[in-house]
Amino acid sequence: SGDGGRNLNLDSIPMGLPMSDPTAWATAMNNLGMAPMGMTGQPLLPDFDPALGMMTGIPPINPMMPGLGIVPPPIPPDMPAVKEIIHCKSCTLFPPNPHLPPPATRERPPGCKTVFVGGLPENGTEQIIMEVFEQCGEVIAIRKSKKNFCHIRFAEEFMVDKALYLSGYRIRLGSSTDKKDTGRLHVDFAQARDDLYEWECKQRMLAREERHRRRLEEERFRPPSPPPIVHYSDHECSVVAEKLKDDTKFLEAIQTLLTWIERGEVNRRTANNFYSMIQSANSHIRRLVNEKAAHEKEMEEAKEKFKLALSGILVQFEQIVAVYHSASKQKAWDHFTKAQRKNISVWCKQAEEIRNIHNDELMGIRREEEMEMSDEEIEDPSEMKETEESALISQVEALKEENDSLRWQLDAYRNEVELLKQEQGKASRDEDTTKEQQMKLLQQALQGMQKHLLKVQDEYKKREAELEKVREDKLKIETLLENLKEQESSTSRVCACSQEKECPVEKTLSNSPVKSEREVLLVGIISTFLHVHPFGASIEYICSYLQRLDSKICTAEVEVLMTRLQNTFRQELSGVGASLEKRWKFCGFDGLKMT
Repeated sequence: SGDGGRNLNLDSIPMGLPMSDPTAWATAMNNLGMAPMGMTGQPLLPDFDPALGMMTGIPPINPMMPGLGIVPPPIPPDMPAVKEIIHCKSCTLFPPNPHLPPPATRERPPGCKTVFVGGLPENGTEQIIMEVFEQCGEVIAIRKSKKNFCHIRFAEEFMVDKALYLSGYRIRLGSSTDKKDTGRLHVDFAQARDDLYEWECKQRMLAREERHRRRLEEERFRPPSPPPIVHYSDHECSVVAEKLKDDTKFLEAIQTLLTWIERGEVNRRTANNFYSMIQSANSHIRRLVNEKAAHEKEMEEAKEKFKLALSGILVQFEQIVAVYHSASKQKAWDHFTKAQRKNISVWCKQAEEIRNIHNDELMGIRREEEMEMSDEEIEDPSEMKETEESALISQVEALKEENDSLRWQLDAYRNEVELLKQEQGKASRDEDTTKEQQMKLLQQALQGMQKHLLKVQDEYKKREAELEKVREDKLKIETLLENLKEQESSTSRVCACSQEKECPVEKTLSNSPVKSEREVLLVGIISTFLHVHPFGASIEYICSYLQRLDSKICTAEVEVLMTRLQNTFRQELSGVGASLEKRWKFCGFDGLKMT
C-alpha cells in the first residue's frame, strides 16, 4: 500500500552515476542559495556567492542546519522563483508553471531523512531515480513500488530540503513522448521508523549531555561539606571545654558537644566532663542575653537619632512651606509673572506632600512607642487573681519538681561515690588521703542533701494536709448552704399554710383530704401531668404548668395538697451533693391497691 511503503528500512545501495549536465544543476542549486557540489565533493562553481540566491526570491539555506522539524520558509508571492530545465543523462526535467501555487507538503516528521516521490513514469527505473536525486546528496536506499512511486532515504536531513525543490517538475525519459515515459514528480516528507529511531537516539544523547553538564554545574556551585566531628577523648573534651568559653569558637564547640551526646558518649566515667561542658553552654546564655540587650539599646538609640533627625527635617519643611504661603499672598504675589506664580504653586504643593508624608511617618513611630508602653503597663487582672486552692496546687507541683531534681542529684552523687570507690583500690597510698577527704566531703554533701530532702518531704506533707483541710472546709460550706436552702423552703411552706388557714375554706367532709371541687380539679390535672412524666417532676415545674391555666395558683398550695394525698403522689430525692433534687411522682395505681 501507499502508506505502508513510506516506512523505509533498507541497507545502503550505493550507485555512482556521472552527472550529465552540471550547468543545469548549478543553476538549480544557485536558485536555492546553495553552493552546487559535484559527485567528488568539489564545488562546481568556485566563485559561487550565496547572496545571489536572494535574487531569485528563495532565501539561502544552511546545508549544515539540523533538520529537527524545520520546514523551509514560504516563498514570497511577489518574487516568483525561476526554475529552469534540468538535463540528465537518461531524462529531462521541465519546471512547473511559475504562476501556480507551490506544491503542498505534509508536516515534517522529527529527524526526517526520507522522502516520498510520486508521479514517476511507468518505465522509470531505480537507475533513473538515482540519477535524478543523487545530486541532492548521498542516497542510502531506494524502495520503488509498482505503482509509480518510491521512497528515498538520504544520509543527512538537509538533503531532504534539496529533494523537495524538484517537487512539481515534469520528467521525460529520453526524447520519447509516450505517456509511460512521462510523469509529474511530487516530492513530500515521509515517515520512517529508522529516521525516528535515529532522532530519538540523538535526543537521548543530547539529554545525557545536558544532564552531565547540569551535574557538573551543580557540583561546581555545591557548598563544601562540613568538617567531620572528631571522636571523643579526654584531650578533645578539654579542647571543646575551652572553645565553649570562647565566643568566636562557641558554634563549632556546641556542634561537637551535640554530636558526642547523640553518639552516646555519655557514661558514668564521662558524665562529670559532659556536665561541666553543658554548664559552660548554659553560662553562654547570659552572654547572649547581654549581647541582645546591647543590640536593643543600639536600636533604641538609632530610633531616637532617626526621630530627632526627622523632626529637624520637618521643622525645615514647615519653614519652606511658610515661605511659599507668604509668597502666595497678594502683597507679594502681584509682582511675580505668570510662569513664576505657576512654579511657586507647584513647588508649594510638592513641599506640602513631602511634609505630610514625613509627618505621618513620625506620628506612626510615636504611636508605636505609645502602644509598646501601654502593652507593658497594662496587665491582665484575671492573671493576678488566683484562688488559695490553685496557689497551693502550684506550690505542691513545684515541690514535686524540686523533690525529683534532688533525687537525681543524689543518684549523681552516688555514682560519683561508686566511681571513687572503684578508683580507690587502683590508686597509690599517697592519693588515699586526698580521696578520703573527697569521700568525707561527698558524704557530708549527701547528708546535707538528705536533710534537705527530708525537709522538702515534710513541707510537701504539710501542704497536702492544708489542701485537704481546704477541701473539707469547702464541703462543709456546701452542706451548710444546702441546709439553709431547705430551711428557707420549709419556712415558705409554713407561711403558705398559715395563709391558707386564714382564707375561707369551703365546707366539706372532715375525713376527706380533698376539701373542694377546685382541689379535685387540681388533683386530676397534676395526675395527668405526672402520668406523662414517669420519672417525676419538681414542684416548680408542676406549678409553672398549672400557672399557665390559672395564674393565681401558688406553689405552697399545690405542695400541701400533694403531701395530703400520700397514696396518689409520692416525693423522691434524686442526685448527689449539690445536684440533689426533690421530684414528685404519680403512684395512684399502686395506692389504689393499698386503700
